[in-house]
Amino acid sequence: MKFKQLGNSEIKTSLIALGTMTFGEQNSEPEAYQQMDMACDFGINFFDTAELYAIPPKAETHGLTEQYIGNWFKSRGRRDQIILASKVAGPGAGWVDHIRGGPRLNREHMTRALEASLKRLQTDYIDLYQIHWPERSTNFFGKLGYHHDDDEDVIAIEQTLEVLNDFVKSGKVRQIGVSNETPWGVMQYLRYADKYNWPRIVSIQNPYNLLNRSFEVGLAEMAIREDVGLLAYSPLGFGVLSAKYLQPEPPPNARLTLFPDYTRYSNDNGVAATRAYAELAREHGISPTQLALAFVNQQRFTSANIIGATTLGQLKENIESIELVLSEQILTQIDAIHNRYTIPCP
Repeated sequence: MKFKQLGNSEIKTSLIALGTMTFGEQNSEPEAYQQMDMACDFGINFFDTAELYAIPPKAETHGLTEQYIGNWFKSRGRRDQIILASKVAGPGAGWVDHIRGGPRLNREHMTRALEASLKRLQTDYIDLYQIHWPERSTNFFGKLGYHHDDDEDVIAIEQTLEVLNDFVKSGKVRQIGVSNETPWGVMQYLRYADKYNWPRIVSIQNPYNLLNRSFEVGLAEMAIREDVGLLAYSPLGFGVLSAKYLQPEPPPNARLTLFPDYTRYSNDNGVAATRAYAELAREHGISPTQLALAFVNQQRFTSANIIGATTLGQLKENIESIELVLSEQILTQIDAIHNRYTIPCP
């Protein structure tokens, strides 16, 4: 396993992180234990979760992922060996109202969220606590176009960061980060941190994969210059880049088979680009999955590549992408495909 420094903190995380959002929906508790055991066996020390999980979000499974992880900590006694990341949910248009009656990024809601996560995770602290998505309406979860609303009722980033500062001072959180954030949002967090001598964010968890390289526009430079590393989520684009959905019949029990509304990476250009990347991978004798993951692993701005799986076979293949180094020839060919299908799935 390879390791990287988490921003400007003293924490070193494995370049491959275990994503856990399937725990409690597609994966049972025993299956979750098997995944966490295998991840540790391969040298992974970084688990990422959220109060929102399992996915897709619903009241019946809310918090189950953290609960499974907490039970695993109690069973295995390995809390001190794991860098644990979780997230606090922000407001949504009804789809997260089962969380605290409609979550906000203010002191009351964030405190309740943190305490509930600590209880489910059976731990006294979280190594990296992240804002899951902004309070304000902006470009996240594939939204294109920006429409500004001067009258929007939002909790200011300054207030949210003040709460995070108090979490760090209390010892319940070691480091803080953001997710699904924009360049403006990142700079606001950094500006207020400098102004008040509050903790700086050390990471940004955004989508990044061969079908969505939008992070490279603006945020990549910021990640490097400001030492706010990318925790790349959806590196396989909901599994699309594995090429398994190119088959005539959708694979049984796969995410997009079970949840067909998750269409972010399934438009016509996305399918065409996926086919081109799959052909490139086979041309070089590697799997489409490992081509996609190795590409993310090799980016200078990547602090960790958050992989997810529903089977141990998938998990093993994903983790072993750490051993693959893409040649300059392959990278040039990837860019040629990217020039043909530029960010087909934002």
